[in-house]
Amino acid sequence: MATNIPADCLYAENHEWIRVAGDTARVGISDHAQDELTDVVYVELPEVGDSFAQGAPFAVVESVKAASDVFLPVAGEIIAINEDLADTPEAVNEEPYGKGWFVEIRISNPDELSSLMTPEAYAAYLETLG
Repeated sequence: MATNIPADCLYAENHEWIRVAGDTARVGISDHAQDELTDVVYVELPEVGDSFAQGAPFAVVESVKAASDVFLPVAGEIIAINEDLADTPEAVNEEPYGKGWFVEIRISNPDELSSLMTPEAYAAYLETLG
């Protein structure tokens, strides 16, 4: 199975991606995750100003198959949410690294980024999942 794994992101074991820009970052779920979920029908996002610890659930994504928590790859404060997902949750399936992003955060602890996987490591991790 060929999965899209952009080189400009880091990845968590729960299949979230993070694209860092200075002390802020954009977060979403990986191509593999959206493929496993199948058709996304609803995304529940946090409020701007909410803060979460690394690995804490910050959103829920519902598909025709299941509802799944989405976990923040690093601790941070929500500075923007993708309001378009309320009307077009299918963007998560169509463009998981583009229009299907979930939140933008201000990173609380940049050192936590080192615990995430590089694109190469994430690709290898997906191989282990079969």
